[in-house]
Amino acid sequence: MTAPCLDLRDVSMVFRDGRGAVTALDGISLEIQEREFVTIVGPSGCGKSTLLYLVAGFLRPTAGAIRLRGRPITGPGRDRGIVFQRYSLFPWRTVRGNIGYGLEEQGLPRRERERIVEEHIRLVHLEGFEHRYPRELSGGMQQRAALAQTLACNPDILLMDEPFGAVDAQTRRLLQEEVRRIWRREQKTLLFVTHDVEEAVALGTRIVVLTSRPGRVKHVETRPFDVSDGDEFEANPAFVALKLRIWRSVKEEVERATKGAAV
Repeated sequence: MTAPCLDLRDVSMVFRDGRGAVTALDGISLEIQEREFVTIVGPSGCGKSTLLYLVAGFLRPTAGAIRLRGRPITGPGRDRGIVFQRYSLFPWRTVRGNIGYGLEEQGLPRRERERIVEEHIRLVHLEGFEHRYPRELSGGMQQRAALAQTLACNPDILLMDEPFGAVDAQTRRLLQEEVRRIWRREQKTLLFVTHDVEEAVALGTRIVVLTSRPGRVKHVETRPFDVSDGDEFEANPAFVALKLRIWRSVKEEVERATKGAAV
């Protein structure tokens, strides 16, 4: 067994303020291999986004350790790229300018930056919109630009925090297909947080189900079938069965959290 790309060991996160302490995550252990597409799903408030922000280095765990390719994560770094639910684009920059921003910060020569920007404009199918500003784009186009902005910096691991939550259902389906296509081409390790069980199963080669708060790993499912672009896989009995099994597991946690809040 090869060493994991991302290794979380007994990770806990407690938030403290003047009113007391809230345990968001408790004893999370998870190994993610190179080029895996792992989705994380669970009830609202279970710590999914907190887990992603710990991997991104925006937060430091209260206990436990997180290592990327054997190196401890102690803060943000270029080896991790993150795509948020709300498009993290600069409104005063065009699509081209947004995609090239991180490359400018890295100090790449202009000709090299232009080559990489052009490549990623094509990768996310934004040809013809290079000189548009974010306000001139649809929600789906803005998210494509944000994805290209992140990928252009060539991170080792791509983190996505409910990136399609703010777009309509049709655009969401198209963006899911786009991410699958890009993942196959780019061969990136991908950690994807979602509240949508169907999305988790349709995208992830492995699906991690978290308990209600404090978030713990309830179980991990390996998808036993391949998902090609298009809708054919949705009729696969294995897809239907896995989606139902995970939904029931998440529903149990939602009901447990609801009962706990009512006590």
